[in-house]
Amino acid sequence: MIEREESALERLDKLLASTGRWSRREVKELVRQGRVRADGRVVLKPEEKLDPAASLTVDGAPVDFATFVYLMLHKPAGLLSATEDRDQPTVLDLLPPELKRRGLFPVGRLDKDTTGLLLLTDDGDLAHRLLSPKKHVDKVYLAQVEGRTDRADAAALAAGLVLGDGLRCLPAGLEPLGDGSRCLVTLREGKYHQVKRMLAARGKPVVSLHRLSMGTLTLDEGLKPGQWRFLTPQEEEELRRLVTST
Repeated sequence: MIEREESALERLDKLLASTGRWSRREVKELVRQGRVRADGRVVLKPEEKLDPAASLTVDGAPVDFATFVYLMLHKPAGLLSATEDRDQPTVLDLLPPELKRRGLFPVGRLDKDTTGLLLLTDDGDLAHRLLSPKKHVDKVYLAQVEGRTDRADAAALAAGLVLGDGLRCLPAGLEPLGDGSRCLVTLREGKYHQVKRMLAARGKPVVSLHRLSMGTLTLDEGLKPGQWRFLTPQEEEELRRLVTST
């Protein structure tokens, strides 16, 4: 039988780090503790070269080398929703190097001072579908405003505002909360500073803005600002179903 060519083999630490679940340093510790197996045998060195098709397990659980990565991030204020910037920090700076190397990008943008749910992925097709107005993927924001929103504001947004620069917005939802100084705004598009511009046009400037959800994906209350986690298989499937059924 012909042996696998050396050039087709990859280092174990590189393979496991590519999943985004562990750094190479963490892989080294897993190997030292005897917790990694390749095709049933315990791997002794993190630099050992393996066939990428080998069956790898950590603590007995199979390692899934997913084609794409999907992360939920609780975006804090002060970071740009971009992959890189010469002068200012971006949301990608919150990730470990092994994930940054995967080429992840934010699905849509939140303003620098806007907080809340941000989806990061390297799946361009899913991102495009989620952002397409034709797919009617709702994005819900919690806004704190100067003054008080009311039924007239809700009716104006529902009719589709035309902003001062001529931008015609798609119909949007607005639900005043409490005394109206807080409200929920639901969009199916994502124009530049759109929530802020719409509420400003109604004489209710935004003081703070926080995204709660995007389609079927809701911000995990357990995530503090700046923290992230991988989407669960169920969350991934629900997003895919959403953009293929609409």
